[in-house]
Amino acid sequence: MSRRIRIGIDTGGTFTDVVAFDERSGELVTTKTPSTPANPADGFLAGIDKVLELLGASQRSAGGTSIRTAAEIEAVSHGTTVATNLLLEGKVGRLGFVTTAGYEAMLEIARQSVPDGYGNSYFWVKPNRIVPRDLVRGVEGRLDFTGAEVRPFDEAGARATARWFRDHGVDTLGVCFLHAYADPTHEQRMREVLAEEHPAAVVSLSSEVLREYREFERATTVLVDAAVKPRLSAYVANITERLTEYDGRAIPFYVMKSNGGVLSADEVVHQPITTVLSGPAAGALGAALIAQEAGYDKVLTSDGGGTSTDVSVVIGGEPTLTTEGTVGRFPSKIPMIDVVTVGAGGGSIAWISPEGTLKVGPHSAGADPGPLCYGRGGTEVTVTDAHVVLGRIPPHLLGGEIPLDVDAARAGIERLAKELDLTPEACATGVLEISAWNQANALRQVTVKRGLDVRDFALTTFGGSGSLLLCRLVDVLGVPTVLVPPNPGNVSAFGLLTVDVKNDYVQTHVALADGLDPAEVSRVVDDLTAQAAAALGREGFRAAQHAFVRTADLRYFGQAFEVRVPVPDGPVTPDTLAAVADAFHAAHRALYGYDFAGDPGQQVEWVNIRVSGIGPIRRPEIATHDLVADPVVAAAGRRPVCFDAAQGYLDTPVYRRTDLVPGAVVDGPAVVEEFGSTVPLHPGFTARVDSRLNIIVTRRAAQ
Repeated sequence: MSRRIRIGIDTGGTFTDVVAFDERSGELVTTKTPSTPANPADGFLAGIDKVLELLGASQRSAGGTSIRTAAEIEAVSHGTTVATNLLLEGKVGRLGFVTTAGYEAMLEIARQSVPDGYGNSYFWVKPNRIVPRDLVRGVEGRLDFTGAEVRPFDEAGARATARWFRDHGVDTLGVCFLHAYADPTHEQRMREVLAEEHPAAVVSLSSEVLREYREFERATTVLVDAAVKPRLSAYVANITERLTEYDGRAIPFYVMKSNGGVLSADEVVHQPITTVLSGPAAGALGAALIAQEAGYDKVLTSDGGGTSTDVSVVIGGEPTLTTEGTVGRFPSKIPMIDVVTVGAGGGSIAWISPEGTLKVGPHSAGADPGPLCYGRGGTEVTVTDAHVVLGRIPPHLLGGEIPLDVDAARAGIERLAKELDLTPEACATGVLEISAWNQANALRQVTVKRGLDVRDFALTTFGGSGSLLLCRLVDVLGVPTVLVPPNPGNVSAFGLLTVDVKNDYVQTHVALADGLDPAEVSRVVDDLTAQAAAALGREGFRAAQHAFVRTADLRYFGQAFEVRVPVPDGPVTPDTLAAVADAFHAAHRALYGYDFAGDPGQQVEWVNIRVSGIGPIRRPEIATHDLVADPVVAAAGRRPVCFDAAQGYLDTPVYRRTDLVPGAVVDGPAVVEEFGSTVPLHPGFTARVDSRLNIIVTRRAAQ
């Protein structure tokens, strides 16, 4: 029987994670390969070769090269950090901005908000704008908030602006006219003029990227879209072209979006901003599915990689979404999974501040040169070096594929310890303690700061370094349970195989609920649904497969920010509008502790109407196994491990995860190792293997 293989590939800063799923047999295979930062496509293709060989879907020629059998590849889904890294590192090229005449200072004025409150006004320095003031040009023409034309579009002025950008060599442009969300005609005409006068320009329109009001957020969002478009388009085109080398056919290629869906490569180049949190979103979705299958509906996810740790909240099997996100210093109002990122990964560098205190991160040694123990010329102590010196990870990675230089790591720790007047063990545990608190603070940011009690959640740790500090996170946060999935280093890649095709559409429609016409709401919903259906059709989904999710952003009249609530399916009637208002009151009460449902003096106002179009895919099934009664749990070996500097090294059993059958129980101190990940189990903790092969870690009950 021929195979139908879907492949998920998540490219991280240190490793590229790969998962392959055979839709016919249900077989699931995972692997890793080192990332290639100079050209991520090399690591991408190497990962495909490696996973196909493991599946037996490729063979080696006499010369040792891989003979690829792409006829069996049904599709490839990819989580990429190309757009994210461009923004986080501030590597934004030369951009131009076209806006309504008189509003050229829009980016400079912004929202006049000061981070950490106005008490910080004396010290805060406004960061540079994404487009400097000298590269902003205004064009006459004006619409009102209904889309009615107040002043006509200035054709001559538009042509002069296009020629000015052409003559000054500015080839990437964002266009944001006032109230273009209500009528895109002026923006569309500006693009036509640019195509005639400056055909080399790459152009993004706010009415296509984000069709909702608030001009500053819409402007920054469209400029971020324009900024990442050239680089992402080139990257996707390179991958697409190299995929055809397998057998000359176009292999379906999808890219993960920040909203929890995927989009074909042909479409994503027109919506590059939707990929800014591509990698972290896949991990949150994969962990959400695994945790829900294991019986946990309220989950915190912690994805630890080589450079950073990404955390999110999952309630009812769905990661929470936001339209108030930022990437680096750039706000973005596109729908994205609410992920908080902290510079606390395996490659995070330990350093001494000018005040003489130990710090960890956010700078990272990355994949090249990497930690000291990689032996590739690294010169600074990292979190991974601390782990290997303390014996918490083995002296190799990926099951022995990458040997680690323990002596180099120890020498680095000893140098750092001498500067701090500490023992090497105290220095190494101090590095890990700071890293654990950095991760804990990120988890508090997505829970405590949003009115959620962290103790009500289970914690799911994954990623190559995600589970190394889980015992300290239990102590610091008070979470009752930690779940470590099978192959935790590949959960993000696995998440890519669980994701539906998804497109989001929004239309601003500001109106008081009491005066809202159901027919007008129905018209907007139908228009957005038609756009979503057309996009799904282009992705190859039949009409019978289409699914749509309708939501609306509501607020009390006079408020500045909205709460998103579902809009029931079916015809839009007065009862539908009343149900949406009731849902808003309830959601407002859950978020803020009060509502005005019984106060006729407080009016509800609609702001945005949203429709998401979803094309479902077949998800891999998570196998269930029978629990073994009184299983024999034998250690594969022992080694000295330091969990507490004061106690020193303990003779600790080391278990291979593949040897732990469902029902197995391991008490700390212990270390559980597998390909791509390690779980150090501190004294006082216990781990059991459930029927889905997850490791469930809890504090051992007091005797």
